[in-house]
Amino acid sequence: MAAQSVALAKKVSRVFIITSPDIDKLWGEPVRRGFDALAVPYKTLLIPAGEQHKRLSTIERLLEELAENGADRDALLVALGGGVLGDMTGFLAAIYMRGVAFVQAPTTLLSQVDSSVGGKTGANLKAGKNLVGAFYHPLAVFADLDTLKTLPPRELHAGLQECVKAGVIRDSALFDYMEKNVDLVRSGDLAAIAHVVNASVQMKADVVAADERESGLRMILNFGHTVGHAIEAATHYKGLLHGEAIGWGMIAAARLSEARGVLSEADAQRIIDLVYAYSDLPRFNVTAERLVMLTGSDKKKRSGTLSFIVPTAIGKVDIVTDVTDVELQEAVEQMLVEMRARPIPPPVLP
Repeated sequence: MAAQSVALAKKVSRVFIITSPDIDKLWGEPVRRGFDALAVPYKTLLIPAGEQHKRLSTIERLLEELAENGADRDALLVALGGGVLGDMTGFLAAIYMRGVAFVQAPTTLLSQVDSSVGGKTGANLKAGKNLVGAFYHPLAVFADLDTLKTLPPRELHAGLQECVKAGVIRDSALFDYMEKNVDLVRSGDLAAIAHVVNASVQMKADVVAADERESGLRMILNFGHTVGHAIEAATHYKGLLHGEAIGWGMIAAARLSEARGVLSEADAQRIIDLVYAYSDLPRFNVTAERLVMLTGSDKKKRSGTLSFIVPTAIGKVDIVTDVTDVELQEAVEQMLVEMRARPIPPPVLP
């Protein structure tokens, strides 16, 4: 990774490896050895892990550390960690000295198949998730599947929800594969994981290439995220992993599509069953009214209208802008009823 990063950057004055303490213990030393071999000076900057730290205050501290350590326009930032860390490092690279080079080295499944691809960077505000940020692409993404071996099973399974999403929105073959190979994929079998990672990344890369700035097609990648982000905000980013919240969001979207008559009952149930198959989704204690209210702060709302992604078949979705609060609340209420009926862990209180 080190040699390729430096070659891509062409001119590197100093490398800044941005990671969390836990990831640094696992993977920091191999990365540093790579830059040692090239005799490239580097410094490791540590930030706390977790969505609650994806704030402008963290970005400001990192900006000050870069300046204090002499980072110039030829500095290279390395994002070593999961999606939160990658998003913040990308935003940091976009705004420091009006833009410096960075590379992504994602260490979670979710970040490998989703957040590291596409150039979205940013931070959260109290009003909602990812409300501040920039489109800024890394020089490269180095996704090493060996890093997934250190993931707790829950994190691996939560990340697989993004692969389920990829199958629902644009890749019916991937959906079928995940449906037929649940035990193999859930167990972390390297060949099976490689298959779903490759298919998911290729799907997202194709969509981003066609619509980098999310003016049309790229919006389909938000399937499950409208309600999912509302769940995360309502629970203060505690108790549920991002992929788990997106799983619940996909269930709500499937029920809404079914209620509209654009998705068959059979396909809606296939989507919901696959979501449940890949993650033991935790409960949470939030009302449907609260979740619907929070969707109003979602960045997918433009000109007062919320864009919603509705599946119409396995591998196909539509972007609609006429979903009413009543419709959405009914779908969310159905999701909550089903959640309470399932034998899953106790409620996670916000």
